[in-house]
Amino acid sequence: MFSSENFQIQQLGKCSIPSPLMLSKSPDDGVFDYINDSDRILYNCELSYINSCIEKNIKPVSFEKAGPRELMYFDPTKTKAAIVTCGGLCPGLNNVIRGLVMQLDRRYGVKRIIGIKYGYEGFIPKYKHDIVELTPELVEDIHTHGGSILGSSRGHQPPSEIVDALERMNINILFTIGGDGTLRGAKAISDEITSRGLKIAVAGVPKTIDNDICLIEKSFGFETAFTIASDILRGAHNEAKGAYNGIALVKLMGRDSGFIAANASLAVQEANYVLIPEMDFELHGPKGFLTVLKKRLEHKHHALIVVAEGAGQNLFKALSNESDASGNIKYNDIGIFLKDAISQEFTKTGFPFSIKYIDPSYIIRSAAANANDSLFCNLLAQNAVHAAMAGRTGFVVGYWNSRFILLPVNLAIQQRKRISVEGELWSNVLETTGQPKSFMNSAD
Repeated sequence: MFSSENFQIQQLGKCSIPSPLMLSKSPDDGVFDYINDSDRILYNCELSYINSCIEKNIKPVSFEKAGPRELMYFDPTKTKAAIVTCGGLCPGLNNVIRGLVMQLDRRYGVKRIIGIKYGYEGFIPKYKHDIVELTPELVEDIHTHGGSILGSSRGHQPPSEIVDALERMNINILFTIGGDGTLRGAKAISDEITSRGLKIAVAGVPKTIDNDICLIEKSFGFETAFTIASDILRGAHNEAKGAYNGIALVKLMGRDSGFIAANASLAVQEANYVLIPEMDFELHGPKGFLTVLKKRLEHKHHALIVVAEGAGQNLFKALSNESDASGNIKYNDIGIFLKDAISQEFTKTGFPFSIKYIDPSYIIRSAAANANDSLFCNLLAQNAVHAAMAGRTGFVVGYWNSRFILLPVNLAIQQRKRISVEGELWSNVLETTGQPKSFMNSAD
């Protein structure tokens, strides 16, 4: 169970430098107000929870609210910032880079901003990656392009060597843009900085196309991803309907969480089956997936199947013992496996079918952010700068209960966010697709 103490953000020291933002301290004067240190956002906004806290005479669990402070820790004229992007590509990376640079330079007057090339590798001398001087002129148009102008990489790098590099370059603030592995790295870097007694802020902007970071309501790039995936599902549905007993099988991103598959399917409302990592399924038997699929084809003569990349790992005889550069266990390819299983089963029984297999993952990952994601990226960047300039460190800027908040990085990495199969989202998927609650023969 969380407590408010779990959500306390580390501070480098006392803030005594007036902000250059020229905002207000008074309500109703037509000017946006500074955030007070006491401003908090509730973790649970349900009335029953608040009443319970009142009855028990305890404070409701809450996050520190993100936003501009009247007093800063860092002097902008003497501050040098670094930005790094890590992990796989995701729509919006360039938007966040641009947002950070523009906010630091134009609003706070920080003129020394560098970009670290190719993820955490860029800090390590043996890789010999150049650094990039980031200016408003350089980043002005990058948000119209997908990918990252800084490049990226996966894999662990020694925190001690990274902090050595931060010291050599006289970096005061490090902005890390990435997912679970990147944030774990940010936590290790922050711990190393603390152990050395240094005054360097580490600020995280969470990036996960799968929307699976713990205690983060939504992450940038996710909306663009399921929007593009929705268009692909529409085309796949047409492909399925164009053939007798036509099957379109689309594999979407989602190693451990099926948010893209679920949301894209809800947006299109044409998918007949959605398979996600949060639920195992069987192929054979009276309730098995192949049996249910055949019955649909006999009745409707077409089917659209959406499968998340991490789904159905229970079907493989052995899981991989190999890990990728980020330390994630390499999953077996459920898309190809399912395509082959359908083909073999229906061919063996002489059941006529036509199957099309589509995997658009890398096209989606490298796309530019849509309008809503672009807006969201910029707001994340602005709030990350506000917090870092005020001496906050070891935090992730996030979004909770429709507000921007600061979350200790150690909480963001404690576990992956997953779809609850008893929750409203999955219930909506079941209602929309009409698929069974389970494809397990042992299910009630």
